[in-house]
Amino acid sequence: MIIIQLKGGLGNQMFQYALYRSLKKRGKEVKIDDKTGFVNDKLRIPVLSRWGVEYDKATDEEVINLTDSKMDLLSRIRRKLTGRKTYRIDEESGKFNPAILEKEDAYLVGYWQCEKYFDDKDVIRELREAFEKKPQELMSDASSWSTLQQIECCESVSLHVRRTDYVDEEHIHIHNICTEKYYKNAIDKIRKQYPSAVFFIFTDDKEWCREHFKGPNFIVVELEEGDGTDIAEMTLMSRCKHHIIANSSFSWWAAWLNDSPEKIVIAPQKWINDRDMDDIYTERMTKIAL
Repeated sequence: MIIIQLKGGLGNQMFQYALYRSLKKRGKEVKIDDKTGFVNDKLRIPVLSRWGVEYDKATDEEVINLTDSKMDLLSRIRRKLTGRKTYRIDEESGKFNPAILEKEDAYLVGYWQCEKYFDDKDVIRELREAFEKKPQELMSDASSWSTLQQIECCESVSLHVRRTDYVDEEHIHIHNICTEKYYKNAIDKIRKQYPSAVFFIFTDDKEWCREHFKGPNFIVVELEEGDGTDIAEMTLMSRCKHHIIANSSFSWWAAWLNDSPEKIVIAPQKWINDRDMDDIYTERMTKIAL
């Protein structure tokens, strides 16, 4: 059996689910542990159900067996004498590891942020069916519908700015902040090809964006807050014709869900500081320095 630990925010959970679908396609017995990865995460919860996605859930006993973590006295003594006989595999880097797709027994802990993990055509179709719902299935507030109408009526570009959780003490040494220069160069690049482009800004720091992106062709998107706001935002981003993404799995997926052959996707050249993330980039992306 293979168990994939679910953790992180929406975009990361989508990557983990994509690996789940890929392993299922290969005939593996696969389940998802949607408890353990959130025990010490006060900010996040499992959210794939907001897409209407279902998956086989691992039981506590199955997780314990694969990770050799029984807490009875005999098991604890055995581990001290002979070591832990665990099938846990922690992702060591952001590079694609093809061996993961060949495992028969494993407890997988990581983000698996590479489309090579799910490049099978049938798996891609399944993922699109899961995440490309009709807007009426995902959006109920008036502001989302108004924004969608604007997006569909112009040369729309989603521009993702992620700041607040990247600048806290815990993450600032890991994540690069996409600079104003990065966004300016990306905007200029798109404007050279599409002078009338309208930039729809999706952000967790609206005040900073209003200060740095001014003019009639910049729209800071504001949606009604609720449990489905993240899904509505990603749906709206994916409906834009082009994308300027942050170093974020959230905007990565928004750009991936847009399957238009005409799209432009611009991404930051440096993703994070503590690991090689070259395999997160797709062939459709143009990298620009921060």
